[in-house]
Amino acid sequence: MTPADFYRGRRVMVTGGLGFIGSNLAHRLLALGADVLLVDSLIPDYGGNLHNIAGIEDRVRVNVADVRQASTMNYLVKDRDVIFNLAGQVSHIDSMRDPFTDLEINCRSQLTILEACRHHNPGAKVVYASTRQIYGKPESLPVTERHLVRPTDVNGINKAAGEYYHLVYNNVFHVRACALRLTNIYGPRQLLRHNRQGFIGWFIRMALEDQEIQVFGDGSQVRDFVYVDDAVEAFLLAGATDSVNGEALNVGGDEHIAHRDLVTLLVQAAGSGRYRLVEWPPEKKAIDIGSFYADSSLFKTRTGWSPRVGLAEGLRRTLDYYRPRMAHYV
Repeated sequence: MTPADFYRGRRVMVTGGLGFIGSNLAHRLLALGADVLLVDSLIPDYGGNLHNIAGIEDRVRVNVADVRQASTMNYLVKDRDVIFNLAGQVSHIDSMRDPFTDLEINCRSQLTILEACRHHNPGAKVVYASTRQIYGKPESLPVTERHLVRPTDVNGINKAAGEYYHLVYNNVFHVRACALRLTNIYGPRQLLRHNRQGFIGWFIRMALEDQEIQVFGDGSQVRDFVYVDDAVEAFLLAGATDSVNGEALNVGGDEHIAHRDLVTLLVQAAGSGRYRLVEWPPEKKAIDIGSFYADSSLFKTRTGWSPRVGLAEGLRRTLDYYRPRMAHYV
């Protein structure tokens, strides 16, 4: 069954639904005819932004709530067929400065959602947004799911725990669940206000503002990137198929590129900005993982997914989105 058939009339909930990936997912789900409930705490600096649902605000339900609140989640999950669980604290630097908040949001809140499903809606399908950060520094490239889980920061540890909670609830309590280990997602509706949630959104802002982009070290570290529309498609496919239940699967890009080459491409696409190589800040160097790109063949085989938007095209679309809307994101 295609996502177009599966989601028509389906009752869907998205936690972190006013954030970057969650809001893009909401737009797509509405286009497919789903009944969409967005849950977001709108904690400042976490990425939730009401402008992200501009144009669809009268067609989605929005519940401003903290997913750690058990009574609220018990109620909200009740009639939902699919739950896309994207709520989280995603800043690696913030997790090191304030590990207890990261623990609360990335572990306790996941248990709250899963317990709500276990007791009030055991038939729901839950798709969890995990991260490549759980692998830590790769032993070899590309990284497959067989790579050891060895996080280099508190965020990676708590995201790994959140992921394993979902797999245990699938295997023991039969709440169908899976996790997607995402690499660098970029595109429209991403937080640009600060640089603590990944570098690519910040690089895009600097290019658009004709500022200098600072690239750490010699710029040779390699990454893969996934345009947000392709990430949304991965979530939709994971939610619509049971072939991924009980699994944690890589969702990465087919292209991998060094940071300095990425920035060159970005500056050319924007027609503004410039870059300079700078020394690593100690707090970032301490948790850097070096080069990373994922092998996503297992997820592709299970679901038929493949990324469709190349990096050059994705950057162009992203820049076109932000140019008239910068005031809503900075």
